[in-house]
Amino acid sequence: MTTQSASYLPPTAPGARGPASATLLRILTSSADAPESELNGLTNTITNALRTTEDLLSDDDLQLTLYLLYLLHYGPADFVDGDWEWDPQLIGARHLLEERLEEVLRLHNPPPAALPSTGEEVAETLFSMTADAARPTLATWMAHHATVDQLREFLILRSIYTLREADPHTWAIPRLRGRPKAALVEIQADEYGGGCPDRIHAEIFARTMRNFGLDDRPDAYLDVVPATILASVNTMSFFGLNRRLRGATIGHLAAFEMTSSIPNRYYSRAFSRLGYDGAVTWYFDEHVEADAVHEQIAARDLAGGAADDDPKLIGDIVFGASACLFVDDLSGQYMHSRWTTGETVLRTSAEPE
Repeated sequence: MTTQSASYLPPTAPGARGPASATLLRILTSSADAPESELNGLTNTITNALRTTEDLLSDDDLQLTLYLLYLLHYGPADFVDGDWEWDPQLIGARHLLEERLEEVLRLHNPPPAALPSTGEEVAETLFSMTADAARPTLATWMAHHATVDQLREFLILRSIYTLREADPHTWAIPRLRGRPKAALVEIQADEYGGGCPDRIHAEIFARTMRNFGLDDRPDAYLDVVPATILASVNTMSFFGLNRRLRGATIGHLAAFEMTSSIPNRYYSRAFSRLGYDGAVTWYFDEHVEADAVHEQIAARDLAGGAADDDPKLIGDIVFGASACLFVDDLSGQYMHSRWTTGETVLRTSAEPE
């Protein structure tokens, strides 16, 4: 059982969503070197937008701008003309957005009254923090109520991260040593198929999209993905690309793995209920088993090992886990609230707002 392929495919470059993303896209797609005034204009535009935004995490213009700046470190981004990855002014513009993002995330995820002090205590703290994953509201609702159109939207939204699954956390590998490094490599090796290209999780998800009649190119649906989803992905990239936040990356990955197995079981049921077979559900079925193992490694060997090796990381490990749960809950609540009232989660216009 398949659906029709999406009728809306993005232009070569995504559409701007406001003045900041419009300025950045002009810079990235210009056939000539961007003039200094354009680069300065980007900084000024971002500064002004940060001053006036009511909620960074739901601001389409600023989240798209940050997403595009991070995309320069990942790719593919065929619409980009020139080598902008390490341009000092673009890095500076990104830093402005990251400063506010960190401020917002720390505001919503304050440290507990008492931090754990050992690796074992860190692991137990993470298990306590993620206990509610046994009752995943969105996933259980989808298993019983989601329509084909809603499942289609779900895959589109997930594609923004999952077609690059594991990549943001991999940045932490060269920043760790010993036991936590080995644990992270073990988890990531599974994510990348253990040396088998067909079993790379991103490739399995791409196959799911094709079998559902969807475009499996990274960012094919970027224009219709709302800011709340981009904020969740941007949080991963922010932690991963900043060495000083390697503890937050560890905590984020631990929480991410520890809240994956049970929801994926429900997602698989949602597709099976509507007649889709293993060609579509393989990705979700794979994560039911794999992430049940990964959560133990992530909590005890990765997070716990990092805490024992460098206790100064403990605060950020807990912060990263809390931030993961926070941004993922925001996106989950957004999807649930829209779908239960019969509304689409996708942006209905690619025009600047």
